[in-house]
Amino acid sequence: MLQLNVKNETSKLKAVILGTAESNGPTPQAHEAYDPKSLEHIMAGTYPVEEDMVKEMEALNAVFEKYNVKVYRPEIIKDYNQIFSRDIGFVIDDIFIKANILPDRERELEAIQYVIDQIDPAKVVRPPEEVHIEGGDVMLWDDHIFIGTYKGSDYKDYITARTNMHGVNYIKQLFPHKTVKEFDLVKSRIEPRDNALHLDCCFQPVGKNKGVIYKSGFREEADYMYLVNLFGRENLFHIEREEMYNMTSNFFSIDTNVVVIEKGFHRLKNWLLKHDFIVEEVPYAEIAKQEGLLRCSTLPLIRE
Repeated sequence: MLQLNVKNETSKLKAVILGTAESNGPTPQAHEAYDPKSLEHIMAGTYPVEEDMVKEMEALNAVFEKYNVKVYRPEIIKDYNQIFSRDIGFVIDDIFIKANILPDRERELEAIQYVIDQIDPAKVVRPPEEVHIEGGDVMLWDDHIFIGTYKGSDYKDYITARTNMHGVNYIKQLFPHKTVKEFDLVKSRIEPRDNALHLDCCFQPVGKNKGVIYKSGFREEADYMYLVNLFGRENLFHIEREEMYNMTSNFFSIDTNVVVIEKGFHRLKNWLLKHDFIVEEVPYAEIAKQEGLLRCSTLPLIRE
């Protein structure tokens, strides 16, 4: 039996599901793109190829091995994108929540069923149909749960709006003892530099009391100020528009003092080193072309 335990983003990682880029399938057609960044690369002829993405994910896997993390991989579905395991489910405390994802991604959940089968069935939940919620929008901070959402009346028109208010309320009901705070994110179907696909595209905690944040990713300044007041401005590393586009806030913590980042994030690296973090660098720039990075391709199951 897997004894799930995830209470925050930064405690020592013991077990994780890491997506896979194997048998990733052909480059999608423009009309098949789920997000504006993938679309941009499809149109430019720079969409990533499987061989490069497999190498990038193996580099991350090697870091996990170095830190003795138990890694589960999805069963391979032929010609299918299974990189972003964060979208299909997430753990809060000792509960595994299956995400209601875009319908044509349902098979991704089946590919990790062998892991779910090792969890006490009473600890596995599936929200009702009207609840939309993806793991990239759910950020744990001990007794706080931060959730990215989109409150615009045109929610249903945006394939980039992944978590709705039903999703926020569902988590509030499931964890009444926690402070659940939603954040209204900026969305765009056409300009990836103005699209916060998930909360982890514009904010993520790091260490015990710090965070990386992109102010313009929030539709309401009050939401941004909530985090500034909670963490303290001096503890937040502010990223710029192009850094947000490159997904600088989408790193992944293996411990309170160990952070895995994309090797091109020099400004972030310097800030982390200045604050005494151990920085593990991996190449992930090809995977990033699909508007997802390190946090998106991991689904933590157990942290200490």
